[in-house]
Parts: sequence; structure tokens; C-alpha cells
Amino acid sequence: RPIPPASMSKLMTTYMLFEALRDGRVTMDTKFLVSEKATSRGGSTMFLRTGERVTVRDLIQGIIVQSGNDACITVAENIAGTEEAFAEQMTTRANEMGMTASTFGNATGWPHPNQRMSARDLVFLANELITKFPEYYGFFSQRSFTWDGVKQDNRNPLLNLGIGADGLKTGHTNEAGYGLVGSAKQGNRRIIFM
Repeated sequence: RPIPPASMSKLMTTYMLFEALRDGRVTMDTKFLVSEKATSRGGSTMFLRTGERVTVRDLIQGIIVQSGNDACITVAENIAGTEEAFAEQMTTRANEMGMTASTFGNATGWPHPNQRMSARDLVFLANELITKFPEYYGFFSQRSFTWDGVKQDNRNPLLNLGIGADGLKTGHTNEAGYGLVGSAKQGNRRIIFM
């Protein structure tokens, strides 16, 4: 059932960026220009400044650890030209992957009539991130990230419980309520849940 995913939809933004890295369209050291739209979004932020250029490596941490809406919009605009075009690409790619209950109106999870994902699609996407991009998956277990002198802790409460949790993403809006897509591994067994 399609439901508002809040910031858990940032998993799809991250997936799109990881594909761009894999395909060689960008590198970890590629610098993306930050727009006024990105810095004016509100909500969770990485505290980017309009006009600065930020590496893909830092933006990944801004999205995953800090849940930065500004980082998501910066990625979207630099990959697709506009956030709206990027959201269309997200929807197309999700449907190609079999996530037929997912549509996107933005890159952040900000409330939007087209921002919908099912629990099945979120768990499926988490598994795709873990299995297809193991070289980048470590970002999801990073406990904190400091940008421009501001240290923010990862919002995933499971990372500190000593249960083998190593990802993935929390989300909250008034519309969606609180949500979490999590994963933990003990021995050879991994569990992904929402």
C-alpha cells in the first residue's frame, strides 16, 4: 500500500547517486553547486550555503547521516537539472526495478501528493542498496558527520544498541508520522525491516 515515506524516500535519492557513481557519471570528488532552492527548503539540513561547491562524498554523508534536505536537492539539481526532473527519474527507475507502489514528487521526502512508497518497496530498496553497493553501504552505519563546524549524529537509534544494526534511514513528517527502515546482521544472517 503506497504511504508517505518522509525521509525514508532519501534511500531512493541515494540509490540514484550510487548508480551515477557506478556508471562513472560522477566521482566521490565531483563538486556539486548549491542553489538557493536547496538552502531554502527547511527541515533537516546539512547547513549548506548558496553558491558553494560540495563534493559528492560530503553530500552522501549529508543525506545519510544528517538527513539533509539541502544535500538531496543539490544532488537532484546537479544530476538532472531540476529537482522535479530528478523526481521523475526516481519514479521511472523505481518502477523499472519492480517498485510499482513508489512515486516521487521530490528528492527529500517533503510532503507531496506524489511522494509515496510501500513498506515492501522500502525493504526491497534497502536490500538493493546493501547488495548492489557494498562499497558505499558503510555510510549508513556512520555515527556522526561534521560539516562546516556543525556535528550531527545519525538519527538511526538502532546503531547504538549493540545488535549488529548497520543502517538504514529514519523519517518523520506530520503527514507520515515516524518511520524507520533498518537492517542488522549477526553472524551470516541479515534482517531488513520497516
